[in-house]
Amino acid sequence: MTHRIIEDVTEKIRQRSLATRAAYLSQMEAAAQQGPVRTALSCTNLAHDYASASDDEKMILTSSSRGANIAIINAYNDVLSAHAPYRHYPEKLKTFLAEKHHVAQVAGGVPAMCDGVTQGQTGMEMSLFSRDVIAMSTAVALSHQVFDGSLMLGICDKIVPGLLMAALRFGHLPAVFVPSGPMHSGISNSDKAKTRQAYAKGDVGEAELLKSEMGSYHSEGTCTFYGTANSNQMLMEIMGLQLPGSSFVSPNGALRDALTRAAAHQLAEITALEPGYMPIARIVDEKVMVNAMVGLLATGGSTNHSIHLVAIARMAGIIIDWQDLAELSDVVPLLTRMYPNGSADVNAFEVAGGMPFLIRELLDAGLLHENVNTVLGEGLRQWCKRPALDPAGELIWENVASESADLSVLAPANAPFLREGGMKLVSGNLGRAMMKVSAVPDDRWVIEAPARVFLDQQQVLAAYQAGELNQDVIVVVKGQGPRANGMPELHQLTPALTNLQEAGYRVALVTDGRLSGASGKVPAAIHLSPEALADGPLHYIEDGDLISLDGHAGTLEVVTEGFNERLKETREALDVSASSQGVGRELFAGFRTLAGPADEGAISLGGV
Repeated sequence: MTHRIIEDVTEKIRQRSLATRAAYLSQMEAAAQQGPVRTALSCTNLAHDYASASDDEKMILTSSSRGANIAIINAYNDVLSAHAPYRHYPEKLKTFLAEKHHVAQVAGGVPAMCDGVTQGQTGMEMSLFSRDVIAMSTAVALSHQVFDGSLMLGICDKIVPGLLMAALRFGHLPAVFVPSGPMHSGISNSDKAKTRQAYAKGDVGEAELLKSEMGSYHSEGTCTFYGTANSNQMLMEIMGLQLPGSSFVSPNGALRDALTRAAAHQLAEITALEPGYMPIARIVDEKVMVNAMVGLLATGGSTNHSIHLVAIARMAGIIIDWQDLAELSDVVPLLTRMYPNGSADVNAFEVAGGMPFLIRELLDAGLLHENVNTVLGEGLRQWCKRPALDPAGELIWENVASESADLSVLAPANAPFLREGGMKLVSGNLGRAMMKVSAVPDDRWVIEAPARVFLDQQQVLAAYQAGELNQDVIVVVKGQGPRANGMPELHQLTPALTNLQEAGYRVALVTDGRLSGASGKVPAAIHLSPEALADGPLHYIEDGDLISLDGHAGTLEVVTEGFNERLKETREALDVSASSQGVGRELFAGFRTLAGPADEGAISLGGV
């Protein structure tokens, strides 16, 4: 039986979205009624599409039976370790589809930046808006109207949300997401964090830091900590858009190839040419969006998804709000401990039972909607099995173990790590912000301290190096919102703030910017909305203002006497020109002008 709060939140979303969801479904139904779209194209249109196909492919595409033509949207590059395996996927997928007398075409490539490379650099100004660029690029690829479905090749931070947003705009087509898996574990995440903190103190040099980092990020595959990329993979599974148990199988092995083959075959089974037609518009509904939020909370996933899920839902005509996350967080327990919420990585999570165990526990506890559509048809219970190879090398699905293989990494729902979810909404006279509590010790959830105000990360680090922050302090970094500079991640601050906290000081971060999915153990109220550049209350904070942050009560307040009166004063607009500027702010000026607030998804695209 589904938990009452899960049902209540779902119904609130449904009521809130009645008009926009109806408009979206009407639009998708109109597109679906046209049937396989290439039947409506002229011979000249079709000849252009078929020109580069092989003779066998042309025979399939022009035959009376009309085999499916599948679009491959590829985010391949070899800057991203997670995406490097995609180098070989298009030819593999074409071979797998040809086995069933279907055709695949690489419809387009999309940009895919590595947030790890751009952390702390001006290129990070492009990061959030690259999501919307990816969505537009995918839409361009699908606009040729010759496809019966799409295989989405993407894993990392903004890439999966961008691909999904575009897939929903072409929601009359089925879509299956195809992962490539995590790299094998390198040095421990705790050792990596210690070296970073030592470097921030000046105790080790760049050579030792680089050796440590390369020991962690060392080969093809997704980075193994539980940041945004691996949160993406969890979401695609729990939303029923990726094959069961496929997220955290390592690249370049027989099981990974078998899963890729199965993904291609399954997509061909759900096109409009088949009786099992299952377009993505019928999958991603209010229940599935609630399941996504539950998965995020139960795993202590990336705070970036408090923005991305809002934007994704909007493309399906669904309106979700941070308050929905807050209400769900009160009843969804934390079931995983993966770095930065623990010392283990996603490979240890997979060995402990992985996604099939997690989904089964949440279903059995009534915390997920089971009666949803998926790429395998109706019902999420199918995601409680894990993939394996039989003695003949064929893909089979096995029941997941009844108990976790490692209770320090993956807990049952009746004995969770926390009784509430890994993310909290905090609000007050500064607006609304998200606070990731899963990695923060309970005694650090509440802090009251004076503010030190900065305009960028470099100013904070300079003050840290000068010893100016050796006190109880709430570091305020403003002018980091979507409209100011693209809302970069401020992960570069984590080692320094962690050092201050370990030195015995009470420390927190308050910002209208983002923090990496690998955020640390320092309490942080992030994505603060409205942002300072939009004359949000954050703009009015001054050095010495006393700020109270309470993760238990869900409050964020400036408690300095007279602050609320100060908000009524006229103040010059925030000037961010003194802060370092790069190509992101130059090229993405139009995006920044159009960007909505963080709690509305920071979206710069038109919705339904």
